[in-house]
Amino acid sequence: MAKNNIIVGLDIGTTKVRAIIAERDPLGNFSITGVGQSPSTGLRKGVVVNIEATLRSIAAAVEAAEDMSRQIAQDCWIGIGGNHVEGVISRGVVAVKGNSRDHTEISEDDLEHVRYIACSFKLPMDRATIEVIPQTYIVDGQAGIKDPLHMIGMRLESEVLIITCSQTSEQNLVKCVNRAGFAVNGAILQTLAAGRAVLTEEEKEIGVALLDLGGGTSNILAYKQGSALFTASVPAGGNQVTNDISIVKNIAFEAAEKIKVEAGCCWEPFLEGMDDAVIVPGMGGRPPLLIPRSQILQIIKPRMVEIFQLVRAKIEESCPLRTLGGGVVLTGGGANLAGVTDLAAQVFNIQVRIGNPLPVGGLIDEYSSSVFATAVGLVLEGNEREGGSTASPGADKFSARSGGAGWNPFSIFGKIGRWIKREFF
Repeated sequence: MAKNNIIVGLDIGTTKVRAIIAERDPLGNFSITGVGQSPSTGLRKGVVVNIEATLRSIAAAVEAAEDMSRQIAQDCWIGIGGNHVEGVISRGVVAVKGNSRDHTEISEDDLEHVRYIACSFKLPMDRATIEVIPQTYIVDGQAGIKDPLHMIGMRLESEVLIITCSQTSEQNLVKCVNRAGFAVNGAILQTLAAGRAVLTEEEKEIGVALLDLGGGTSNILAYKQGSALFTASVPAGGNQVTNDISIVKNIAFEAAEKIKVEAGCCWEPFLEGMDDAVIVPGMGGRPPLLIPRSQILQIIKPRMVEIFQLVRAKIEESCPLRTLGGGVVLTGGGANLAGVTDLAAQVFNIQVRIGNPLPVGGLIDEYSSSVFATAVGLVLEGNEREGGSTASPGADKFSARSGGAGWNPFSIFGKIGRWIKREFF
């Protein structure tokens, strides 16, 4: 079988589903050729609550990306995030076997053995492992070793960050993707993918916290000395801000969302000389109102401060903020709110920047916003995990492709087959 030259990243969020299609050339280089998004109505705080609504949102986003790239997607890499995601540090210890009687050189077998021991604890039946991220190795008491291969030693220890999620949440998400007509190559932690797209190696080395401001949750992944340090989540995001506007101004949620996106701000200096009037639509036959943007700011700012304070508390449970020399990097839809970096810097008391995806070729203008950080990271991470293999990792774990043997994925019948499966199966 020829190697599939199409890589698809699917970011299924609480408010939006975003899809990225990348094409890979024979040398392994690739560029992004398709970008699509659609409203998401079937999730709440990162968890599927409506299968039908979710699969239709997925299909709409992928088909928009397909139309742009003129390619047909068969399978994809999906992101996992939300309150049900948890991380735990585990340690494994082994005696180095070596490759001869008098030569205790650490081999690949020793590394595999110690990682296996570090992961050998029984998970609850309702949990599934999605990531195992090596943090550091210790050889004969010497800590801080990143790659001990071929070193001499008698005792090898490994610390890993094991990230788990709700098994039913993962299965429901995979089911939605399968029902939409696509196979799932594997599930990747959303913040890990976003970090791959927006963080530099220097930031990961000196310490940095990635904060993905989503619609239902705000997810955190911190790095130190080049490795993921911990992950956490706060059950609040952009939807809470929108809900506040809706309640205070007594307007529909959709109207409040439009006001937040188009006129929202959370930092007073941004409104100097720009305190324009905002039209607030009336409900129940009442006429629309004109209110200054400063009133919207007074609604948005307290909620954003609360979210940042909750995030700060989560980070400081694991490490002092002052030790993160790279500061905090914001991604997600909430990162586009005017004044958000200034407010965040005030709460965290360290430097803050917006994390837009680094250029990887192709339609740079289409995916350069922070809202596409996770989707771009999914194709980057998926490309690496495929590792040039003709088979997709995780193919045995998740459902097979919707097409049968001999099915041509690049024909119009591919879309027809997906539509039939989505509507009748």
